This record gives sequence, structure tokens and C-alpha cells, in this order.
Amino acid sequence: MTTSSWRTLRNVQARKRLEKALPAVFPVPVLQHALARPLIPPTPRLAVESYWRNHILRADRLARALAARSGTPEGWSWQLGGAGRAGSFRLPPAPFRDPAFARGRGACCICGQPVYRFGWHRDLWARGAPNTNAGWHAACVAAWKFWIAPHAQVRALKLRQRHRCTTTGKRLLKTAEVDHLLPLYRVWREHRDAPWPELLGYWGAPNLQVVNRAAHVDKCRDEAAERSRTVQLARFRVVEDESGFSVVEEE
Repeated sequence: MTTSSWRTLRNVQARKRLEKALPAVFPVPVLQHALARPLIPPTPRLAVESYWRNHILRADRLARALAARSGTPEGWSWQLGGAGRAGSFRLPPAPFRDPAFARGRGACCICGQPVYRFGWHRDLWARGAPNTNAGWHAACVAAWKFWIAPHAQVRALKLRQRHRCTTTGKRLLKTAEVDHLLPLYRVWREHRDAPWPELLGYWGAPNLQVVNRAAHVDKCRDEAAERSRTVQLARFRVVEDESGFSVVEEE
């Protein structure tokens, strides 16, 4: 059996399974996407996951919009370490993964909003209650993977920039790299007290760019120099002596 004949047979069987399992109401764009795939997803849930995985920038926007709807939980602040908290500022803050603020089953542990059938974010089936067997939206899962590993979506980001380097304006090369416009160490240093939904934007598409490797190396060099100067300044403090002159003392 050739590859093409195997794929045809496999897709016929997968389409039968998918159509048999489809409910009366199902998101039309998801179904259209599933039937157009080289390998058709055999179940509605896999179709939803495939849709968001292949529309990653849309998933990013939706996840941040759902987070804005939830808002910052009362009493929560961005801290590192501890139960349910990231150990590094390079990971996006997720208050609803913290046991103290978790909303339980049926609510997304990433954005905090109710989760419905097939990991969807809206109650298309008019059940009136979330799916208590679910703990995340399919879109939020795709967005979370995008936030922690944006380099895996370099193709989508290149397309958004029309294959032009944002730093030099030249055409992006094969070696182009994904970069955060505002470095994450500065997000932690300067914006840690910002509302949580706003913080997510620093991991999402608004703070991401694709630049050619040479430009990225120069930017990383400048950022490393700036961090070094900040560390050096942190070792000293300025005080006034009896004569009113400023004296710099090493701490």
C-alpha cells in the first residue's frame, strides 16, 4: 500500500469517526479546518486541539482576553517560587495554578474562566454549567505552550511580519530568531506590580518579534551590558556626609 492510498483510507475512516461523534452544534471553523487537514482528526476534541494549534496567534489573543475577563485575583501578587508559582521570571505568572487561588474543576487553570465541552470557551450547547471533567481551555493550552516556547512558532511570527526583520527592515533569513521586545528581566524589574492580565502581554504576541541572528546578538549584548551596569550600581549607595557632599559607599 502506497503512502497516498494509506492516507486516503485513513482519512475516510477518521472522517466517519468524526462525523459519528459530532454533536448537533459544533464550531463551524473548527470543522472546516479539521476536514482540510492532511490527516483528519478522528474525534471532535482532537479537531479543536488541532484548530488552536494551527491558529496560535488567535489562541494567544483569546487566552489573554479570557484572562482580562477574570482579572487579577484579590490578594494575589506576582512572586517567584512556592506552591503553584513559577521559579523564574521567564515563565508567565499563572495565579489560578496557585492552590490558594485555584477555582477548581470546570474552570481553566490558566485564565480562570469556565471550560465547556471539548475544551471550548463558550457554552455553545446551552448546558448552563461548565464541564467539571476539564481544567483548561484548548485555546489556553495552545497559548501557554506559545508563551513558554515562542521559538516553536517562528513561522507564524515571520508571516505576521511579512518576513521582514523588525530591527533592520531586511528580509528574514532562515537563521532568524524570536526575541522579546522588552526583555523578561525588565518585565520582572519594572512591571511586576502591573495587573496580571496586562503582564501576560509581555509573553504574548505584542511583545514578540523575529529578528535576524546578527541583530539579535547585538541586542543581547546591549541587554547584558545594561544588566551588568544595574548590578554594579546595586552594590553602591549614595549618602550625604556632614559637609553636605555626596559619598558613594559600597554595600
